[in-house]
Amino acid sequence: MQLIQSPTKAQVSSRLINLYFISSSVCTLFLFISFFLVFTSSKLPYNSSHDAYAATSTSLEHVVFGIASNQKSWTTQRKEYVRLWWKGHSMRGCVFLESLPRDHQNHTNDTSLPPVCISGDTSGFRYTYRNGLRSAIRVARVVSETVALNHSNVRWYVFGDDDTVFFPENLVKTLSKYDHELWYYIGANSEIYEQNRVFGFGMAFGGAGFAISSPLAKALAKVFDTCIERYSHLYGSDSRISSCLAELGVGLTHEPGFHQNDLRGDTFGVLASHPLSPLVSLHHLEHTDPIFPNMRTMQALQHLLKAVNVDSQRILQKTVCYDRWFSWTVSVSWGYAVQIYGNHMLLPDVLPVQETFKQWKKGPVLSGVYTFNTIEQHPDPCRRPVVFFLDHVSSREDGIMSIYKKSYANCSYDMASPRKLEEVRVLSHKLDLDIKQLQAPRRHCCDILPSTGGKVMDIAIRECKDDELIHMH
Repeated sequence: MQLIQSPTKAQVSSRLINLYFISSSVCTLFLFISFFLVFTSSKLPYNSSHDAYAATSTSLEHVVFGIASNQKSWTTQRKEYVRLWWKGHSMRGCVFLESLPRDHQNHTNDTSLPPVCISGDTSGFRYTYRNGLRSAIRVARVVSETVALNHSNVRWYVFGDDDTVFFPENLVKTLSKYDHELWYYIGANSEIYEQNRVFGFGMAFGGAGFAISSPLAKALAKVFDTCIERYSHLYGSDSRISSCLAELGVGLTHEPGFHQNDLRGDTFGVLASHPLSPLVSLHHLEHTDPIFPNMRTMQALQHLLKAVNVDSQRILQKTVCYDRWFSWTVSVSWGYAVQIYGNHMLLPDVLPVQETFKQWKKGPVLSGVYTFNTIEQHPDPCRRPVVFFLDHVSSREDGIMSIYKKSYANCSYDMASPRKLEEVRVLSHKLDLDIKQLQAPRRHCCDILPSTGGKVMDIAIRECKDDELIHMH
């Protein structure tokens, strides 16, 4: 029988030390490998859906337009509104009519307008809204009929009326902050609270224009005809579209750059206090005064487009600065107008919309309640801010120069009044917003520059510094 010899204390101690070093080495190696994997994984491309749609920027080639019209309005003035913004070489889509115009053959090769498509027969659909227009069904079906054109490489379908004026570059820029592979329904409400209460705050008003992402538009087109049968009692086309989108579980994403313009008269106050978002559309221009004085409606729009063509993303963007010497408050609505108040005003008091316009229609009290902050004009025109309207704009080596000339008012003034000025010159640089700036917009700052003459004011627009406040220094 063999005896097993017990290990000595020295041997046991040696084994424990070896075990400790082996365990420490394994732990150290594990930590090193873990750190290496975490570090290298952070360097690998992150395949999120956001990066996927941001990798290739959205352009007009990714958009298809569906414009609703009718033979009578299209053959008169309405086509000229579309001609203002349509770019035949880079746009796709149709204007939908109930039948071909008589002069259609004369315009088949006219690339300054979208091609004409004939709407399908809607006589089989019920329409029960009393004193309404059955054409609402045909106009609503423009959505499904535009999808049926079967264009390739479409990210967005955009819809509007024949009197909707789009600003295409700003439209594309606005849509670029959204993932086109997701289900999006993008547009805006009416400016009138009562209109929204009656027709729905969750509805994009069709005249302002609205956008539907491609996968959502295709899903909607499949079910649209059966869906609208449940909504024969509704008044308009946009109500039917929003109702069917609601049945698909999709709500409205609000974009303030779309403008229904349910207003009448002088819309100066609205245009001069545009939101920070890019201007995407204007509507109802036949129901409002020309946007520039002493011009016809179409001439005034063409004048605005001169500035749009130079710097579309800055158009109507409001910048406020102060003349410390005279204690003046200066508000620049770029590409449109400059207003100079003869006194110091805090920024929040300059931002509300001046009620230069009239309400859309007479009715209950809510018909005159708007969806934005307003301020009444002073009854005495001579106590209102001095207004300078855009005269011309040009690109230079040092930036973009826009010139604004004083709008005449028969008012007396002294040498401390801004009414002594005849012209305002604004120097700026072309605005090119990135995704982050679109998602979290910030107002720009401006400076009053030394001027060579007593009748001219020079202003420079720039980005605000990180901790800069817009106030009288």
